[in-house]
Amino acid sequence: MKIFIVGAGAVGSYLAERLSYEGQDVVMIESDPVRAAAAQSEIDCLVVTGNGASVETLKRAGLRDADLLIAVSSSDAVNVLACSAGTKLNVPRKVARVEDPQLKAEVEALGVDLVIDPDEAAARELLRLAESGGISESIDFAGGELVLLGAHVDPGAKFIGHTLSELRETVSGWNWLVVATIRHGQTRIARGSTIIRARDHILIMAHREGVAEAYDWLELSSKPAEKVIVLGSTRLARLTSQLLAESGIHTTLIDADIERCRAVAEALPDVVTVCGDITDPKMLKAEGVASADTVMALTGWDGENVLGALAAKALGATETIARFSRTELVGLVTGEGIDAAVSSRMSAANEILRFVRRGVIHSVVTFADSDAEAIELEIGPGSDAIGKTIAQLHLPHSMIIGGVQRGDSAVVPRGDTRIELGDHLIVITLPETIGLAEKLSG
Repeated sequence: MKIFIVGAGAVGSYLAERLSYEGQDVVMIESDPVRAAAAQSEIDCLVVTGNGASVETLKRAGLRDADLLIAVSSSDAVNVLACSAGTKLNVPRKVARVEDPQLKAEVEALGVDLVIDPDEAAARELLRLAESGGISESIDFAGGELVLLGAHVDPGAKFIGHTLSELRETVSGWNWLVVATIRHGQTRIARGSTIIRARDHILIMAHREGVAEAYDWLELSSKPAEKVIVLGSTRLARLTSQLLAESGIHTTLIDADIERCRAVAEALPDVVTVCGDITDPKMLKAEGVASADTVMALTGWDGENVLGALAAKALGATETIARFSRTELVGLVTGEGIDAAVSSRMSAANEILRFVRRGVIHSVVTFADSDAEAIELEIGPGSDAIGKTIAQLHLPHSMIIGGVQRGDSAVVPRGDTRIELGDHLIVITLPETIGLAEKLSG
């Protein structure tokens, strides 16, 4: 597939790196010569220096031959104009990053297939985290028969230091399976020899009947948050506070700027707004941070978010979540006093990746702190996997089959589970084997 990406910022560069790694033909267009040069030196793709809003620039870059245009520059106007050019040049599929509500309607009229607002995407993710208790992911597959759960290992958990083979002997019925561990940003597909460490982010595929046992094993509660404190008054903080309040969650927003607090109080009457320093322990204590189910540090400064989240955790907050602008930090800080990390740029990029993957793949799940993907695909008549057991597939260490759906039933498979025509497989894979995973479908 030939993919054009307008904008070599955090979102565009992340997408270009992921897609080019998988063998897609990627062309980036960036107006800033310094940023364009940096992208060309770091990413295996063609980078064109020029105005992504210019039809002539896009023509010279070869946009007529594109299968997909992704306009994700930091300018809404540039992204709208790029999509307008894409429409004129008959590009089959188009994606645009747009925050302005009025411009959203304009790009939708241009036939844009997917309009992404990074802050809205991150706000929805934060709401989901608040509603899922201590679970960092809870994603349904196979019509809800299978659930992919994610959580960070508490330092006091009794299974720390044991291999999965040892722990499997303690599990009755085996209706769930650890499929991957994420440690300091490094993802490893789980094997019997995998050892669980404190603060690991682990991913578990469970049959719906085994979810309760998986929760017990992780020593977690699925009880949704009832009280959330939001630190900061950025657009992301306001959108998240609004979603939380609309969901019936008691929400308090704290920010040091009195004018921004007044604006929030007027716009969001159901949110308690407090003016104060988000890194001041006395302020956090006074606002009841110790009784908060979740504290979300969502200012525009990574350093403030780290300090605010760590202070809240030290004062007794059950769960802390921090926002990061620098996406490379997301996988490094979680588990170190910060239970989860979000990036609005990463949330947008992951939604776009899910859109790009559509085809032989039925659904895709990506993770904020990992380059792994969970994909659901159907075994077609040309698949070499038909009639073979999972053990006979000799999958590489960067891939694991976490679930198999056959008709109305679904199972967490074993090595002797045999693949049949029409099966839906839930495959967890690293980037280097995404192409191989797609080939399983035939």
